[in-house]
Amino acid sequence: MTETGLGSGVPRSVAGPGWAAKLALQPWFHRFCSRVPGLRGIARAEGEALFEVVSGFVRSQCLLALVELRVLHRLAEAPETTARLAALSAVPVDRMAVLCQAGAALKLMRRKGDIWRLTPRGAAFLTVPGLEAMVRHHPVLYRDLADPAAFFRGKTDPELAGFWPYVFGAGGAADPDLAARYSDLMADSQGLVAEDTLRLVDFRGITHLMDVGGGTGAFLAAVGKAHPQLTRTLFDLPAVVAGARARLGADVTIIPGSFRDDDLPLGADAISLIRVLYDHADATVTALLANVRQALPPGGRLIISEPMSGGARPDPATDVYFTVYTLAMQTGRTRSEAEIAGLLQKAGFDAITPAKSLRPFVTTALSAMTPAESLSKLSN
Repeated sequence: MTETGLGSGVPRSVAGPGWAAKLALQPWFHRFCSRVPGLRGIARAEGEALFEVVSGFVRSQCLLALVELRVLHRLAEAPETTARLAALSAVPVDRMAVLCQAGAALKLMRRKGDIWRLTPRGAAFLTVPGLEAMVRHHPVLYRDLADPAAFFRGKTDPELAGFWPYVFGAGGAADPDLAARYSDLMADSQGLVAEDTLRLVDFRGITHLMDVGGGTGAFLAAVGKAHPQLTRTLFDLPAVVAGARARLGADVTIIPGSFRDDDLPLGADAISLIRVLYDHADATVTALLANVRQALPPGGRLIISEPMSGGARPDPATDVYFTVYTLAMQTGRTRSEAEIAGLLQKAGFDAITPAKSLRPFVTTALSAMTPAESLSKLSN
């Protein structure tokens, strides 16, 4: 037992909630704020934000219903009445009315009279690459979180771990059907990541880029459009890269292999790891970065792009969604920029440069260099 009486080892100076939280723990304070001009608006906004947290799972399930029943897709073709949407979806009219009202509250659709139309947000949902695929994939994660207390205690066997067998190495991705499911989802959602990465990272000076763990080549295809002069190489598991040739064409070299089991090919002056590190535990990432370091020439560049934790400033997207998702995978971890930079330093990289993220919920990017001195000099 410590001096705080908590038995936690927390010093008295930092034990317990701060003064603002202490006030918020008092029911009278909430009644007071609701009556005082100036505080009333703050109290209302905080209440609404808190209820969004409480009701968030219902919102996501309503979105899933709108997707699976193709309500938004039908409205993208033409405005429809509630009765017509109900008939097309084989849903009772009264229940479709509830779902449509929820869709309007989410600003995905709007109503005039009894005619429903798609909103710009609803249209964006249908057109942004990967969003619909992500929502359709969510039932797996929902099932894994059915007992959240047991999940966080590590007492469950997450179904999601079986969806991503490639993280266990070449043997884990031997099933072509599982590899295809993984590749399709990754490719569908890679468009935004590639777009932001190309904006965030300076590709000047690169002549040959090797994308490690690049799936069916969605990122390399985007790189080819933006920088057609670059020589490009794709390295990933044999079962994963099987579908890459049709996307990439003959001007990209495809090398099957496992970065867990094989040395990375030599010859590239830049290597990209796009949504790779957060799939793997620290030990695997440490070995991978060492592998990358050995494959790059002196002055070679490493590009890392993936959703990252906000670290000391938790991010509502990455520190809720992605951290829980990678936890359910059982192999990975969503790291902060600082954590990744620390791993890079230990691996011998320098000139570690983070880029100001445009959309942290899509990706954050940073680059690093191998020292200009030769590796042989460094080892002597």
